[in-house]
Amino acid sequence: MELRSVEELMDLLYACRGTRDVPGRARPPAVDLHDHALRTAALLRRGRPADKELQVAGLVQPVGGLLWPGDPAGRADHAADAVRTLLGERVARLVRHCPCRDTPADDDLLALRQASEEGRTAAFDAGVLEDWRTVLELLAARNSPLRAMD
Repeated sequence: MELRSVEELMDLLYACRGTRDVPGRARPPAVDLHDHALRTAALLRRGRPADKELQVAGLVQPVGGLLWPGDPAGRADHAADAVRTLLGERVARLVRHCPCRDTPADDDLLALRQASEEGRTAAFDAGVLEDWRTVLELLAARNSPLRAMD
């Protein structure tokens, strides 16, 4: 499935509320995907305030688990495929490679992985999803096929 609008993405992210991630052996206990996404994005916003694509990659990671719940191993691939057209290749690449510990990591991927891990246990007010709508709309506009024709 390919997400075609910010509204579709927002609906999907709202649907993450109350959905728990199944913990792996090396992970802390299950966390609410909605809260984890907001905390991860907020941590990235604090650490890399100018890098909106990195922040959004942290925000959209859980969508693969909702779209394809029966494929835990393929969640990152599914999430990357779902957001690529809407949010761009860089966001998709970060989402795809974040959970892959055997993938060589650049500074961006390391920052995303660290924020994701910290977001599992950190306890702070990360705001609300609606706070991210403008950033998502800006990235979507930047990656719009219509813009490429201008």
